[in-house]
Amino acid sequence: MRIDKFLKNSRLIKRRTVAKDACDQERVSVNGKVVKAGAEVKEGDVIHISFGNSSLTAKVLKLTESCRKEDAADMYEIIED
Repeated sequence: MRIDKFLKNSRLIKRRTVAKDACDQERVSVNGKVVKAGAEVKEGDVIHISFGNSSLTAKVLKLTESCRKEDAADMYEIIED
């Protein structure tokens, strides 16, 4: 699954265009490597996102094409906030 789509589906970032912009600005890394919006993410990957003066690190637990808002938190585990 593309990283921008995962960020949107998991609701770590609200909109896919915002997720794409974050990737284009080199604010998203997967397993320590800065990635573009089209990069593939798989279960077990560690994602780091920089939001201005804060950051978030999460581990991918499962990939689903679509899910309800209540189930989105099951897609990842927050490692560091």
